Amino acid sequence: MALSSMTGFARSHGASGPYTFEWELKSVNAKGFDLRVRLPQGFDELEAYAKKRAAELLSRGTVYANLTVKRANAATSVRVNEDVLNAVLKAASVIAGKVDAVAPSVDGLLAIKGVIEVAEPEGDEEEDKAARAAAADAFDKALAELVEMRKREGTSLGQILTQRVDEVEVLAKKAEAAPGRKPEAIRARLAEQIATLLDTSDRFDSDRLMQEAILIATRADIREELDRIASHIAQARELIGKGGPVGRKLDFLAQEFHREVNTCCSKSNDIELTNTGLAMKNVVEQFREQVQNLE
Repeated sequence: MALSSMTGFARSHGASGPYTFEWELKSVNAKGFDLRVRLPQGFDELEAYAKKRAAELLSRGTVYANLTVKRANAATSVRVNEDVLNAVLKAASVIAGKVDAVAPSVDGLLAIKGVIEVAEPEGDEEEDKAARAAAADAFDKALAELVEMRKREGTSLGQILTQRVDEVEVLAKKAEAAPGRKPEAIRARLAEQIATLLDTSDRFDSDRLMQEAILIATRADIREELDRIASHIAQARELIGKGGPVGRKLDFLAQEFHREVNTCCSKSNDIELTNTGLAMKNVVEQFREQVQNLE
């Protein structure tokens, strides 16, 4: 399986009868999965369908889906309400018999509310049902496009993450080969620190000296940390190669990388080893930042 990013954008168009519609899908990073849908009136039933389909293909990220629907203008019907017109004419005749009045004009009659009725075309249930089905198909098309874009982004992220893992490996080997880790260098530092301990002590305490010597030797040894870093490198490569929704696992590995590198830095009393550890810490941070974008 391929790696997938959590970010992406897709758009699709469709038409059915007098309806035309457009879907826009945008996904962003999130800890879990969520689909937020905006639908026009009459298309509310598509929300459940969209959430079901998206959940089948996506496992992480917040997806914003917006459906815009337009309906072509249909011919309207205009008719004269004869009951209202007759009532108006009758009233005008009564008024004309009592006062000197001009006969009502056509324009005047048409201006009277209720004489002319404009009827909007009634919706066709089958037509609307077909439009909702076509809109659902268009959503599937947009969703497929979004999935493909996230995979393309995921492929690029995989290449970047592989580079960062390779850099960590190079730096870990450099730390392992650091002159400060050689036995003679450790012995020299140990002898110097023991001498300092003896000089600053009021009396000789063999037990304390032994404890301090063991502590100094232990702090100088980063073998276990380097072994764990090597193990994390192998696991990271395996997960990147496996693909699929491995973002959470890689994020956990990034935290483990960070922990081991921090321990190496805190144990180091050698400038070169410290600089190598800090460089490794910087690469691990870059690795973790990129992992945040993975599904």
